[in-house]
Amino acid sequence: MNARLLHTPSEAAELLRIPESWLRKKAAARLIPCTFVGKHLRFSDNDLQTIIESGTRQARGATGRPGGHRPRRS
Repeated sequence: MNARLLHTPSEAAELLRIPESWLRKKAAARLIPCTFVGKHLRFSDNDLQTIIESGTRQARGATGRPGGHRPRRS
């Protein structure tokens, strides 16, 4: 089997390049997907992908408004 089934919090944090403490806090609050094997916290590749996708935000234009357009003056 080539793919890893589950990652430890340390491994997942390293892959996501975020603090392990952030990952553990969010998982404990059930704000991000995770898996418990008994009492051990683990993350699947799908969990990590979902975490990444949930953090995706639409780009804003130079004005800070969605679409980057300023309202026209009358």
